[in-house]
Amino acid sequence: MTVLALRALGLGDLLTGVAALRGVRRAWPGHRLVLAAPEALGQWLTDLGVVDAVLPTTGLTRLPWPWSGPGGAQDAPGCLAVNLHGRGPQSHRALQATQPDALIAFGNPAADHPGPHWDEDEHEVLRWCRLVSGVGGRCGPEDLRLGPADPPDGHGAPEAGQGVIVVHPGASAGARRWPAPRWSRVVRALTAQGLDVTLTGSPAEQKLCRRVRPAQEADGAVRDTSGRLSLPALADLVSRARLVVSSDTGVAHLATAYGTPSVTLFGPTSPALWGPAIDPARHLVIWHGEPGEPSRDPNAERLDPALARVTAEEVVDVCESALRQPPAPAAGTRPLFGRVRPAR
Repeated sequence: MTVLALRALGLGDLLTGVAALRGVRRAWPGHRLVLAAPEALGQWLTDLGVVDAVLPTTGLTRLPWPWSGPGGAQDAPGCLAVNLHGRGPQSHRALQATQPDALIAFGNPAADHPGPHWDEDEHEVLRWCRLVSGVGGRCGPEDLRLGPADPPDGHGAPEAGQGVIVVHPGASAGARRWPAPRWSRVVRALTAQGLDVTLTGSPAEQKLCRRVRPAQEADGAVRDTSGRLSLPALADLVSRARLVVSSDTGVAHLATAYGTPSVTLFGPTSPALWGPAIDPARHLVIWHGEPGEPSRDPNAERLDPALARVTAEEVVDVCESALRQPPAPAAGTRPLFGRVRPAR
């Protein structure tokens, strides 16, 4: 029997679903777990052993099922389908079209599917763990880890005083894209302290990284890797970094997965919904929103007002605080986000 799980989203979204995928494994041990997701992301999780195969999927297009996977393995028409993509109805219907023996998903009358209720105020990790735990797939935030909980050095980075600072200035949408001049001031402040900084970004973010990299550091302590790292190489870099600094995007979730200390800038979405769900002592978040206020569109094109209120000086201050503290041991899963830097 095959279990087909759908999460055809970006890196950050995919990583918040890893715990639920591990729960699916526990619910149906011995079953083949196929993930419908973007090919590069799904193949990476396949190589890590989180899933058995990836069904290359972009968005909510019709899923080619039955599917001949690697080596010519043919999946039977019937399968168990798990919707880890959204509340429906589009994602429900995409899986219903595969004619599964059963669909595990949140309830949606428009898709004629009964199921658990969708809670807007639930942390993204807990939401999917609740869905899967309800069918016997025990899982929780601790299942987010992709590396050991406590590597030999205590936190996945080189010894204190060594290792690079990873700065990821980009984000997929303008609402979460902090201004480049402010990132540049942060980088200058870090290198002035003798720290080595590595900039990361997608091929589309190379121009942004060139703007962030201070001119005087063109051949100095700032290395620009934008557009040149595969996902496995990026994950390896993050796992060995001393600190990761970014906005609320996929690289921040990589830091959570590998237990690498991080500083994350939030804007349209509260860290209570999308912040680091494990090892709170290792992660600092900066957010100038109001607790309990509704989330704004994280995919909007204009810079979010809460993110706009974050200053470069504040980010430098929080980075220095993170660098001063000794490596923290794995410390459980409460609270469900890192320590929030209050507004000044």
